[in-house]
Amino acid sequence: MAESEALIYIVEDDAAIREELIAALERNSFRTAASTSFEHVTEEILAAHPDLVLLDLTLPGTDGQFICREVRAASDVPIVVLTSRVTEIDEVMSMNLGADDFIAKPYSTRVLVARIQALLRRAAGSDTPATLSHNGVELDPARFIAYANGSQVELTKNEMRILSLLISRAGAIVSREAIMRDLWDSEAFVDDNTLTVNINRLRGTLEKIGVTGYLTTHRGRGYSV
Repeated sequence: MAESEALIYIVEDDAAIREELIAALERNSFRTAASTSFEHVTEEILAAHPDLVLLDLTLPGTDGQFICREVRAASDVPIVVLTSRVTEIDEVMSMNLGADDFIAKPYSTRVLVARIQALLRRAAGSDTPATLSHNGVELDPARFIAYANGSQVELTKNEMRILSLLISRAGAIVSREAIMRDLWDSEAFVDDNTLTVNINRLRGTLEKIGVTGYLTTHRGRGYSV
């Protein structure tokens, strides 16, 4: 599907902001749909079959993080959290619950559109790579699973992309810029802290299968396995 045909589903309770988002996205040739009541948001999102979801965290009667978790349990649709709740805890929680990106309000429309386009390109071009393995860790990209020590754990899309990139270049230092380009197509639109959140989340996931110290941080240079 061409990006211009993509359907963006908006979950935003502020009517003025919601209308601004709809206008900005439609100016960039996206189709839009939005929730106007928030009792059955998850069901509405899944019924719409969108190509990407823009999700506020502070909603009447519910919480965006709860919705993020429910949608991610049922669908791989890209989710962008778009919120004024900008603490590190909110960002970490959102990413842990399956969000693909986290953008703070107020935001630049140009930056928002660029990051939406990057996520849509990733979703459209996500060919399944061959099985990868290195130093006791094996990846099954088709199932988003990592194996080690006789155990397995499910990875998020970002975790799989980071780990696949590092293993494919095992022994070399991969710069933060290269990782951000692989994740979001352009590091120019990514808060550097967002990558740190993803790396720390990946470390925590690997620890669940007894893999510690697998990712090495090279201060000021990047990461390696």
